[in-house]
Amino acid sequence: MSVRVTRLESGLRVVTHEMPHLESAALGIWVGAGSRSEGEGEHGLSHLLEHMAFKGTNTRSAIDIAEEIEAVGGEVNAATSIETTSYYARVLKDDVPLALDILSDILRNSVFDPAELEREQHVILQEIGAALDTPEDRVFDLFAAGAFPDQPIGRTILGTPETVKAAGSPMLDAYLRRHYRGPAMVIAAAGNLSHDKLVAMSQERFGDIGAEPGPAPLPATYLGGDAREVRDQMETQIMMGFEGLPHSSPDFYAGQILAAVIGGGMSSRLFQEVREKRGLCYSIYAFHWSFADTGVFGVHAATGPEDVAELMPVIVNELERAADDISERELARARAQLRAGLLMTLESPAARAGQLARQLLLFGRLVPIDELVARIEAIDARTVRDLAHRIFAGSAPTLATVGPTKGIMERDRIAERFGVRASA
Repeated sequence: MSVRVTRLESGLRVVTHEMPHLESAALGIWVGAGSRSEGEGEHGLSHLLEHMAFKGTNTRSAIDIAEEIEAVGGEVNAATSIETTSYYARVLKDDVPLALDILSDILRNSVFDPAELEREQHVILQEIGAALDTPEDRVFDLFAAGAFPDQPIGRTILGTPETVKAAGSPMLDAYLRRHYRGPAMVIAAAGNLSHDKLVAMSQERFGDIGAEPGPAPLPATYLGGDAREVRDQMETQIMMGFEGLPHSSPDFYAGQILAAVIGGGMSSRLFQEVREKRGLCYSIYAFHWSFADTGVFGVHAATGPEDVAELMPVIVNELERAADDISERELARARAQLRAGLLMTLESPAARAGQLARQLLLFGRLVPIDELVARIEAIDARTVRDLAHRIFAGSAPTLATVGPTKGIMERDRIAERFGVRASA
């Protein structure tokens, strides 16, 4: 594979995967700052900045930005997560210079016009309202707040109406200057492009960006908790989980395999036992979220209020069983799922660019696909069982619900089943 990395003097890294057989390219700028980087009074600022980046620069208006990229058949977008913010574009091969010029312009020269800011604040208030009205979104926010109470990592990415309305242009500019610095930024691209040309363009546009690292986010402390929002609705949203593993853990992929075995697809234990055999819910799956210094392992389910009382003990039983019994057949299937996901990434320029950027931000190096596959293949059933025991008996559980909760298994009872204290 033609994968290359170049570090500019500012510390900004440029990484490419050249795919000359394609007619297009995907490129973007990833920043190692997201919602957990926000300080007091800045809740929602990362997401607001992402929106405002497209609202005009010294040389382009908001409509200019949209028209220029769409005039060549391209597309541009952005996303904010807990630990990163990304700005990315997909264009035909000849339009890579234009895409990088637009992306660099919105990050280096945005004017944060007060009138545009007021309009975008109103848009985000509507986005917050939509999230509050959507039970499956709301339960995720409650779960994060319960797992990491009173910490930036446990807050919503969108912010609150109060903090969003209080944000002004000087706050956006100060946040950008503090966090959008060379060591925390990666320009990643995949497709039909030239690495050397992209490096030269990146140096021209980002050569003078700050080379000193920005402030590190506060360390996360998983605590666990119980967060319920009772609503009169036809379905109950449930999330239950425990402290998981950070990205850097040697058992990270064992955690992914454990999630796949328990609830990763139609053949998983939870899907078969809960939905296929018992018909207790329409949607159920397990997940393993990882961050720089912590993680969360959990289960999400949506069920009717009449099935809540029966559902929870079944979920707990399946988690307990995973610590004692994982078959080689299940392990092989989970390995295949992870391996296929990694290899399929190579066929999507956008997915590949994102993968390369995240590896540099997380690990400071690129991790070859062969190395990742070898790590997955080396995991045995005993390792996964031992990890299940450590996770489920190693921390207080977190329980979050939205909807009717009559008869739900109490958090204290869940903790007792795994031999831990709910207040641990």
